[in-house]
Amino acid sequence: MKLFYPLIGIALLLTSCEKSTPGTWPIKRLQSEVPEYRIESESAPIQSLIYSGEPVDGKPTEVFAFYASPKTLGTLEEGTKVPGIVLIHGGGGTAFSDWVWLWAKRGYAAIAMDLSGRRPPAPSYNEEGDKISDMAHPRGSRIRLEKGGLDHTGLEKFESIGGDRSDDWPYHAVANVMKAHTLLRSLPEVDPDKTAVTGISWGGYTTSLVASLDNRFKAAVPVYGCGFLHEGESVQKPSIEALGDLRDDWIAAYDPSSHLGKCTVPTLWVNGTHDKHYVLDSYAKSYELVQAPRTIRIEPRMRHGHSPGWAPKEIGIFVDSQLIDGTPLPEVGEMKANDAGVVTVPYKSEIPLKSAELHYTSGEGLRTEREWKTVPALIKDGEVIAEGLPENANTWIITLTDERDAMVSSEVGFLSE
Repeated sequence: MKLFYPLIGIALLLTSCEKSTPGTWPIKRLQSEVPEYRIESESAPIQSLIYSGEPVDGKPTEVFAFYASPKTLGTLEEGTKVPGIVLIHGGGGTAFSDWVWLWAKRGYAAIAMDLSGRRPPAPSYNEEGDKISDMAHPRGSRIRLEKGGLDHTGLEKFESIGGDRSDDWPYHAVANVMKAHTLLRSLPEVDPDKTAVTGISWGGYTTSLVASLDNRFKAAVPVYGCGFLHEGESVQKPSIEALGDLRDDWIAAYDPSSHLGKCTVPTLWVNGTHDKHYVLDSYAKSYELVQAPRTIRIEPRMRHGHSPGWAPKEIGIFVDSQLIDGTPLPEVGEMKANDAGVVTVPYKSEIPLKSAELHYTSGEGLRTEREWKTVPALIKDGEVIAEGLPENANTWIITLTDERDAMVSSEVGFLSE
């Protein structure tokens, strides 16, 4: 087992001198100080490693992570460097070895950490050397680290607000992700100027924060997760409202809506029309704040979960286009709808489109329960044209699919109140 102790004394000194204000992070330290870490399985295709996290109540913590790359898979050409990606799990999740395996097979160096102070079982492989999927591992199979940090419950996410940030899970999640990013960039096989981040659900929430605070990333893909959790039908709204006098403090400190206006990282926003955790109203408000090119992928009735969240091929295509000059997804312009029910959206695409559709709902009540309808759209001269949007439609999108079967969408259209 190799031990790595870079700049430990300096890091501890800086930590002790920092102001501990909720909603602030020691960006300079987190970006410059490679955390202490140790690799437990250097010869494995997927390495298990532990790195130092942020202190809790003045006590040191450790974070477990899986790491895999073309180097650990034995496919890296000598003298070459690969792009890197940071993978952030959602609620009830952990460091997923399936996820790092997926990205390592794509040619990336991938790190996925557990943000609940635990570690999952080690990965296993079949006789051919292929990884055996372990997504079905129950939560009870995860072991609490001796120096594990904060848990991943409502108490740490919301109720800890007040006082300093040392017991606030959103602070630790962002800080420990940034530490993983710094560690990843320090590895000799990784090109430090070509890194991306993606996260699912609460990991998408964390991605929204990290991409707003860590400008070293060249691409970010928040899946489901967004800001404005204190508004509309968000399932997190009751927990935020229950904070009483501290409600506004939590929003200012940890809701992504308070930080996304600083995001200058190109983003791909992935969600579904019926997601109850991160509803379309909050989602649209969130991506509109980003000060960088943004691509949208809203899928009718997309399932919510870790596997459905990393499955869309568009995520890999988008990251490739930002990091290694891959052919980009179609670029979608401003959508317009007229009084005759005709919806148009301009587009540019290096790959020809094969289809386009208009999706809309005129339903009322909870968004998760509204019925949506779909009508085909015409593709003509760099524009998608769809007829048949009813006067009483209140929410709509246009989806465009290219010959790779890669789908993107327009921004969400809402009926003006």
